[in-house]
Amino acid sequence: MQLLKSNIQPLIEKAVEDLGVDASLVSHMLQPSSGHTWPPVCDLSLPCFQFAKTLGMAPAAIAERLSENIADHEAIHEIEALNGFLNITASPTWLAEQLLSGIVGQRSDDERREVLIEHTSANPNGPFHVGRARNAILGDTLVRLHRLWGNKVTAEYYVDDMGKQVAVLAWALEHMSEEEVETLLADREPINPQWAEKADHQRVRWYQAAQLRRKDSADSEAIETAIGTLVHASEHGDQSVLDSFEQAYQPVLDGMLKTLGRLGIHYDRFTRESLFVTNGDVAALMEELGGLEINGVADNGAQYLDLGQRGLKGKTEFFYRRGDGSSLYATRDIAYHRWKWTQCNELINVLGEDHRLQAQQVGLTLEELGERRPEVMFYSFIKLPEGKMSTRRGNVVFMDDLLEEAQAHATEVLKERRPDLDPATMEMIAEAVGTSAVRFNIITVSPEKGFTFRWEDALSFEAGSAPFIMYSHTRACSIRRNVEAADPSFLQNPPQIETYNGEIPAGLVELLRTLAVHDDRLSKVVKEHRPNLFANYMLQLSMAYNMFYRDCYVIDQGQVNPFFFTVSEMARKALKAGMEALGLVALESM
Repeated sequence: MQLLKSNIQPLIEKAVEDLGVDASLVSHMLQPSSGHTWPPVCDLSLPCFQFAKTLGMAPAAIAERLSENIADHEAIHEIEALNGFLNITASPTWLAEQLLSGIVGQRSDDERREVLIEHTSANPNGPFHVGRARNAILGDTLVRLHRLWGNKVTAEYYVDDMGKQVAVLAWALEHMSEEEVETLLADREPINPQWAEKADHQRVRWYQAAQLRRKDSADSEAIETAIGTLVHASEHGDQSVLDSFEQAYQPVLDGMLKTLGRLGIHYDRFTRESLFVTNGDVAALMEELGGLEINGVADNGAQYLDLGQRGLKGKTEFFYRRGDGSSLYATRDIAYHRWKWTQCNELINVLGEDHRLQAQQVGLTLEELGERRPEVMFYSFIKLPEGKMSTRRGNVVFMDDLLEEAQAHATEVLKERRPDLDPATMEMIAEAVGTSAVRFNIITVSPEKGFTFRWEDALSFEAGSAPFIMYSHTRACSIRRNVEAADPSFLQNPPQIETYNGEIPAGLVELLRTLAVHDDRLSKVVKEHRPNLFANYMLQLSMAYNMFYRDCYVIDQGQVNPFFFTVSEMARKALKAGMEALGLVALESM
């Protein structure tokens, strides 16, 4: 709890110094409780093990001595020596005063940054499956969290409009009939009739059929040559070929974006890979790379950088130019990154774990050119119980299908709990609950951890899920409506409360503590690119609000408690803003 630490650190430093220990150690060592239980046992903890050798004392004895020597302070409720740790708990009354003053949440302009976050950037060759959508959901959540922190954020989609996968799609649409496609895919599940008119679901079948023809047909060599010719022409900036690619992929991309829009995912800008070929940036970059001291030339005339000289392990030769003079994907990616650095002062990429080597190569090359390397949030992949998802192989769970299933499941739950709802309202709530549940299921897992997709987990509405948070928010909204009905003046002229000296029940204590660490958690999330930590915080905030709801009657015998209502409103606003930052729909009733 940074709020508490900034007020009492000088007292801890004085007590440590009086024992004969370097007080400068305190700033780093005094940290929030590291326990995994909630509520936490304390708000700050100082481990005393590092002092033992200097003082010739047992850590437990040092903690006991410090607990006796720290001066009283209005911010401190309790100091306890426990197993070599000095545990400090904040005063609930003091926390209430700090929260009421509005000091929590204030940030200076120098804490706000201009950030560009590139995420999703999926090949536009078929609909999103759950595995591909993890990038989009994590990236969009990171965008939202940075905006909640106060940063100016650009959400960027890098359109791969000239790679082999787009070339395969373009070739297939021109050379294969629908009859041939369906014959080749006869052993696969047919297109869902619900998506028969959605271009991403339509055209992915052409792509998949072409992949089969490339491998198994008598003319596979000729097909490969034709596709290679298209790729080569696009890499040389052939506008007619690029136009034909766009005609092939744009309807697919539109369908993909429609799916993401249902999840609340939108972009500020789309930048095409081909831009940096046609505007000359890639050609200029290759000339610049050719002049570097670590440049090398292969027997076939291809050029590379020997990044082993800059510390890269394993595959050290980074090829950026083919023997025929054309560029590679990574070359264009470097040109793109140089351009991105002109658009922001902080750059974050969201990439699958299979891009680690390329990210290293791009980063080292950028540094060789005098640029900064971007920060990267890597994520692991989602698997089905039977293996990894793949659009090419067709073993996927399409996000469109999952969202439909989520809405249907939410509808069944609502029919049981709220049979009074009219069909339109029930559909609206079910859509909000279903999409929120799907997002939250992906956000809660730490990005670096892979997990196996299971329908029952994705559609869970139990404690620890999005609906649990959503319901807590609707409770706070209900209280606000009840207060307005009981005494409209509370909303028209909210009471100005600076302090509180009444009884502080356990539920109120935990809500105050949870609200007080909001900015600590958010700061850690945006610095470390770990949206799952904020998802966990929102669950804790919801649990704390439910405890408050249990212990504190905002309206008692027709009378509104001004302090309880003020705290409820702080929690409602924090719940709403936090839900929006996770992409959950902040319903006011459900």
